[in-house]
Amino acid sequence: MRVLSVNTGRAATAADRSAPGSSFTEGLGSGIDKRPAAGPVAVAAPGPKGVAGSGLAGDTIVSLRHHGGDDQAVYAFAREDLDDWERALGRTLPDGSFGENLTTVGVDVSGARIGERWRVGGRLLLEVTAPRIPCRTFATWLGENGWVRRFTEAAAPGAYLRVLEPGEVRAGDPVTVVHRPGHEVSVSFAFRARTTERTLLPRVLAAGDALHPELRRKAEESARSAVYRPGNG
Repeated sequence: MRVLSVNTGRAATAADRSAPGSSFTEGLGSGIDKRPAAGPVAVAAPGPKGVAGSGLAGDTIVSLRHHGGDDQAVYAFAREDLDDWERALGRTLPDGSFGENLTTVGVDVSGARIGERWRVGGRLLLEVTAPRIPCRTFATWLGENGWVRRFTEAAAPGAYLRVLEPGEVRAGDPVTVVHRPGHEVSVSFAFRARTTERTLLPRVLAAGDALHPELRRKAEESARSAVYRPGNG
């Protein structure tokens, strides 16, 4: 298990013609255009969401309201899943095409459990917090019809991670799972609970304190709704 590439990005706009699919719609800006870095990249907890951006030095996040912050400091996606999408879409998808910071090999990213901890290289320690939820920016970037629906149906969204111990990361660094919780809540499970199987949401709470705060709030709301639903007493 290893990091295949470390990807950082600059802000892209409608005028940027370097996108792998169609250009952005007029006025839309994003840092989703990630490219492999040539050398090591420093990674640290960036700070609160809404104020801080990416955990990777030199990586741009435009929409701080929706992206970045301590609980979404790093986004990882498996090269194996990119390969599956290459075959499905009939097009080349270089590392970083989905806006991921870490493109991995041999890591079951969407099968990782919330709270799972990865030692990356010698010092960096990351903890899985939540799945990535597809949005309009992602769909526009890929330029594929029905992209949000197709990505959602695949239920292999990749994982957001928080930084527990800062360090550097570079292509080729080993990824070692140093802690794997005993609960059932994988990244894919949490994704399905947020999207296509919302009755699963209360069960997401089994992941405890490792949950992304926004995911925990939705799960708690769903659990309260289930308790007080008419007919439940």
